[in-house]
Amino acid sequence: MAVMPDVKRVFDAEAKLGEGVLWDARRQVVWFVDIKRHLLWHFDPATGSNSAAEAPGQIGWAIPTTDDLLLCGLQDGLYTFDPASQRFEHLRDVPGESATNRLNDACTDPWGRVWFGTMDDGEDSASGRFYVFDRGDVRPAGPSGITITNGPAVSAQGDRIYFTDTANKRIMVADLTQEGVGEARPFANTGEDFPDAFPDGPVVDAEDHLWTALYWGEHVARYSPDGKLVAKIAIPARDVTKMAFGGAELDTAYVTTATKNMEDADMKAFPEAGGLFAFDAPVKGFAQTPAKLS
Repeated sequence: MAVMPDVKRVFDAEAKLGEGVLWDARRQVVWFVDIKRHLLWHFDPATGSNSAAEAPGQIGWAIPTTDDLLLCGLQDGLYTFDPASQRFEHLRDVPGESATNRLNDACTDPWGRVWFGTMDDGEDSASGRFYVFDRGDVRPAGPSGITITNGPAVSAQGDRIYFTDTANKRIMVADLTQEGVGEARPFANTGEDFPDAFPDGPVVDAEDHLWTALYWGEHVARYSPDGKLVAKIAIPARDVTKMAFGGAELDTAYVTTATKNMEDADMKAFPEAGGLFAFDAPVKGFAQTPAKLS
């Protein structure tokens, strides 16, 4: 069950809360964020070059769009980011969201819709829920009453969508079509497999298995379509936050990590924490659909 690829830190981002890692197939770069430092990073694996743009607030994710921009989720709503000008522009608010909430994680589906979650920034109140951004329209879609949302993650065929309730250590799944999303049902209780860890950002591979990062868990884990743990890979960081498939063949796994809850002793035990890691994945991912703004 334990898989042992050569996991390497490819970039030391010194992230407080690295998240939202994603492969940009058009630009052949990795995007990820440091939520607490308000940074949007890009990393070019071919050259090792990297740079960070400072966002106007806590930034949870950034997704390439069909018109060469990035759609980003910040604490106060949706923004676009232009990599050419390095400018963020406010696009729209998320209706009804509390000022103490922030946007946390997101993905696209095969139709270019963006699914994302909100959460209490203090991680205390069950005020988070999931939404869909559909060509300019934002509406609730999926579970609500969650303290820390993560995901969603959508299958390659677009027939399944996964929602993570991090604090309660559970992952849910719902049927998905172009018309909408069904009712979420239990998929996996990660606490049964990793009692001390919390499921963080998920991603689906080309074989319809779900991978989840494990915060406080030092691993990423792979679950079969019926919710059974089938593999785990150790990461040289305690707090693992998100995984994505990248590279020309989508066979490289990139993983973000965090340090915001680590003491000096923890940093001595995990000196590479806060970095971006990579390894040769045992299975390929699939190409992510760019977001459609209109």
